[in-house]
Amino acid sequence: MKVTLRKRKKGNKISLYLDYYSKGKRQYEYLQLYLMPEPENGSLTKQQKDENKKILQLAESIKAKRHLEIHNSIYDFQDSEKLKGNFLMYFDTLTEKRKESTGNYGNWDSVGKHLKKYCPNDITFSRVNREWVQGFRDYLDEEATSKGGKPLSQNSKYSYFNKLRAALKQAVRDGIMKYNPSEQVKAFKQGEVQREYLTLEELQAITKTECEIKPLKTAFLFSCLTGLRWSDINKLVWSEVQHSEHMGNHIRFRQKKTKGAETLPISQQARDMLGEEKAPDERVFVGLRYSAWYNVKLLQWMMRAGITKNITFHCARHTYATLQLSLGTDIYTVSKLLGHRELKTTQIYAKVIDDKKIEAADKIKLDL
Repeated sequence: MKVTLRKRKKGNKISLYLDYYSKGKRQYEYLQLYLMPEPENGSLTKQQKDENKKILQLAESIKAKRHLEIHNSIYDFQDSEKLKGNFLMYFDTLTEKRKESTGNYGNWDSVGKHLKKYCPNDITFSRVNREWVQGFRDYLDEEATSKGGKPLSQNSKYSYFNKLRAALKQAVRDGIMKYNPSEQVKAFKQGEVQREYLTLEELQAITKTECEIKPLKTAFLFSCLTGLRWSDINKLVWSEVQHSEHMGNHIRFRQKKTKGAETLPISQQARDMLGEEKAPDERVFVGLRYSAWYNVKLLQWMMRAGITKNITFHCARHTYATLQLSLGTDIYTVSKLLGHRELKTTQIYAKVIDDKKIEAADKIKLDL
């Protein structure tokens, strides 16, 4: 395969691109690098000439890199039709597949919007290379803003860039791309996450406080006692609530987020909270909704109990994990109860406990 660096006039600039030729077939990769053309009257300044020289050197280095990649069989243009596909449309398709998972879908949808701001025109898979991915990373880091117009938080950058990496990884699995160009780009580090949770005293307080929406209160308290996510509580049906002499009360279900099959032991108190068993295919929590209105009612319930923390439904899961660790349950067991695939995910909660220990140690002071 032959790779040639070519130039094409585009508006008031000269666009640089690579021309791939093999066995009578041609394909192009636009480098998003531009030269300043010679003006009709006069000539370029020394500064402009130096800038053009630097850009040409960069383009030549990319060309040399492509030669090496082709030699090492990283690039394979046998299936050129797939590489001509629209990457942004492919990303939208992956996003739609996540529509049932509200939080996950929202993140993918946000990334799709940022991709279209970064790259307003359609882009084929053949042009999604390391430089393009690096450009999107730079966009997230330096230009992208939230809905409120503020720069993205560290965790938003981390999450959004990882969604792009996941999409490219899927494109490799689907046989569209031969390798994932994001593997050559440094990912964002995850920022420290502030995980709000309720103390045992606060949990007792909300138990004794009225909530305007009874199913919401029951579901939230059930999550505090079991660690189940909103998505798994909302889809829970009576056939999944089981009892056996060996296991006692337990729930056999498939996690909506990870698709992992789980068997979760639950306490007698948690089981009693569910009430009388109904038809196997009937939902356990009837009338439960995920909406801004329900979130408001949740916060109002907390405020009536004297709690000023910004509590969301997911904080119930944090509460379960933190209380289990603080009451002496080992981290490995807690990890299994939460359905975590990796122990490091659970260690975030252990850090919260360590911070509380340090805080407690400073409370006892002597007047010396």
